[in-house]
Amino acid sequence: MMKKIIFSLLLLTTAIAQAFTQVPPTYSSADILMQLKKLQVLGSVLYIAAHPDDENNGLLPFFAKDKLYRTAYLSLTRGDGGQNLIGSEQGVELGMIRTQELLAARRIDGAEQYFSTAYEFGFSKNPQEALRIWNKDKILSDVVWVIRKYQPDVIITRFPGDARAGHGHHSASSLLANEAFKAAADPTKFPEQFKYGVSTWQAKRILWNTFNFGNTNTTSEDQLKIDVGGYNNLLGKSYGELGGEARSMHKSQGEGRPRRRGQIFEYFTTTGGTAPKTDLMDDIDISWGRITGGDVIAAKIQHIISTYNIEKPELSVKPLVQIYQTIKSLPESNWRNKKLQEVQDIIEACSGLYVEATTAQNSVAQGDVLKLTSFLNKRNTTNVVLEKINTKGVDTSLNLSVGLNVNVQLNSSIMVPANQKISQPYWLENPQLQGSFDVRDQTLIGKAENDAAFEVNFSVMIEGVPFTIKRPIMYKVVDPAKGELYQPLVILPKMELNYVKDNFVSLNGKPVATQIHFKSNVKDSTLYRIQQNYSNNWKYSASNITYGTFNNVENYWAGTFTPNTKATNTTEVASLSTNDGTYDGYTKTISYDHIPTITYFPKAKTNLVNVDIKIVGKKVGYIIGAGDKVAEALVQMGYEVSFLNENDLTEDKLKQYDAIVTGVRAYNLYEYLTNKYDVLMNYVKNGGNLIVQYAKSNTVGSKNIKMGPYPFIVNAGSRVTEEDAKVNYLLPQHALLNYPNIITEKDFDGWIQERSTYQAEQIDSHYEALLGMNDTGEKQGNGSLITTKFGKGNFTYVSLVLFRQLPAGVPGAYRIMANLIAQGK
Repeated sequence: MMKKIIFSLLLLTTAIAQAFTQVPPTYSSADILMQLKKLQVLGSVLYIAAHPDDENNGLLPFFAKDKLYRTAYLSLTRGDGGQNLIGSEQGVELGMIRTQELLAARRIDGAEQYFSTAYEFGFSKNPQEALRIWNKDKILSDVVWVIRKYQPDVIITRFPGDARAGHGHHSASSLLANEAFKAAADPTKFPEQFKYGVSTWQAKRILWNTFNFGNTNTTSEDQLKIDVGGYNNLLGKSYGELGGEARSMHKSQGEGRPRRRGQIFEYFTTTGGTAPKTDLMDDIDISWGRITGGDVIAAKIQHIISTYNIEKPELSVKPLVQIYQTIKSLPESNWRNKKLQEVQDIIEACSGLYVEATTAQNSVAQGDVLKLTSFLNKRNTTNVVLEKINTKGVDTSLNLSVGLNVNVQLNSSIMVPANQKISQPYWLENPQLQGSFDVRDQTLIGKAENDAAFEVNFSVMIEGVPFTIKRPIMYKVVDPAKGELYQPLVILPKMELNYVKDNFVSLNGKPVATQIHFKSNVKDSTLYRIQQNYSNNWKYSASNITYGTFNNVENYWAGTFTPNTKATNTTEVASLSTNDGTYDGYTKTISYDHIPTITYFPKAKTNLVNVDIKIVGKKVGYIIGAGDKVAEALVQMGYEVSFLNENDLTEDKLKQYDAIVTGVRAYNLYEYLTNKYDVLMNYVKNGGNLIVQYAKSNTVGSKNIKMGPYPFIVNAGSRVTEEDAKVNYLLPQHALLNYPNIITEKDFDGWIQERSTYQAEQIDSHYEALLGMNDTGEKQGNGSLITTKFGKGNFTYVSLVLFRQLPAGVPGAYRIMANLIAQGK
């Protein structure tokens, strides 16, 4: 049974702050020449793997910019279950970051980006688990849809379908790709897709891009072998250099790579279709000859290329316009539509047209007014007439002959409909399924991101032929430090509300104060109601509600929850009702300089966490790790937490702390932790308590890590991925499992994603291993929690994934952490 509490209030408007990064691309004459050459190529490649950063970043630019194929990467997941080296975002937030990192990489290597609806739920040791959790048929349908829509000549997988792939998602991506290779051509497979404009498609072949990673070498000299390390004079870079730049966009995963020069060989083996003999596109017509009437077009394009004046690209506009008209007259087809847009893009570039639609507003709410500026400048001597500019609610006829390097600017306003969709990523619009996103619009599946909320159409005549140039409305700002910057325009809901914390923790049945923040994004005042749903085992004190005056643009409700003896964790959900609808989310932004600012709208919910716990010790020194929210939980547990950096690691400063805790991967992030090894060991020796949350490897840069007083190694492959795996107590009487809290099986209930990762191995005999656990069918490991006395103090290495459990509000994680901090007390 759920209780409901309803309050009435008035709300006013507010604005949100937003950070800045992205600038639009520009094109040189060399870029145009490359695009002219690409016009001649009608071949396509689709590369398929499981995660962001699984793609071969040296191969994609070779295909896109040397062979000039239409090239794309289909990542089955958005990388939601990975780890984050640049911030604290986890889950879908990390998936959105990694989505944008992939798009940033594609802007460098020239490929396109697609996704299935699969959710990256964490490390999987076999494809059977991955396919079961994802719902194999659902994700297979996604892959078939992308193949039918994209129509690749060749499909390439990054991984094999067996254990050599090293990850269940990896091998599953290969199995799905190979099955989809056949299913896409079968009219009995997923026939419901045909009503959306696709038809069956049979790629010529599917190959596996074999590899030599670590101790696994799957390449062979009898495989198709291609040197992808060549140099491109038009770019002034090799494909290895481009690959390094693209790879380095995966910053959240610490994937910075060098720009490689020299020969780089890639190997391929055929897993379906006819095997190529000497070239990837053997027996595939990648010329205009594959389209009826295309030979004439090819000859005209070749003439433009041979006469192209790199100093006066505008001289190519008239013959390009003729080619545009010829292509437009062809029957509808995938290649006809693709090449028609390519020709228009080249005509715009050769004409020196700069066209944009911008606003000085970083956001606009449903039902509000958006002020925008439509801008056009023609910087070459092409004959251009701007006939009209139109967008939603605005249609302006101009019939203006555009002068050379003359700015044409139109300021206007549009009314945003009250029912305009907010800027929620399409895959988050519906509640998430167990292993995938619930995308109910078939036409959205595969898309990397949402289309722009609004776009402006510029109707122009170029050399007497009509064209429509479409531009998304972007937020444009001049930052004093970064200069002119562009960001996506954000559509806000009229109203929003959220809890100020993800977890509100009640310790030993004590009352816990919760707080709801709410605001209006429109300039009116209306009667609103806030409603909360929560478990009836929690008592709510309505008398403690407070709020700001109605004249404030932002307000808060505060209330106190007290658990009764039967209270367990509960998710508290809030919503705000008005006469015109219900609002149950809030605006959240994620900002990093290497990607556009991300905006999405999580639901207004929080965890009420009831923890029966004893706390011993007060002061904790914390060294922040990767994707780390542990310190927030420690504060809620009542500890005084001080964040430490390199300058704080002195014996005099450390002795004040009951425990020093290093965040996940901290030893891989900060070389100073290894350099300060003697200081940290002296802290332990003199009675201190050092708790090291897991490291990913045994090195930091090129240096070996020094963590504990006695040796052990970290094995990246030693992990327990089943979050409900049985936990065995190897030393049940050990103080760490009994003081001040008795740790029981119940403390491992409700864990998410995994139990333990990067466990200790080759453990010195001085250490005591306290827990044993394993995934189904595997040998039990004992490296998830090891501890030792050293001098008067204690050192502990813990690979239990507390960094995921504490933000998720798992009570047992709080109790385990309390025992870790109490060691030696």
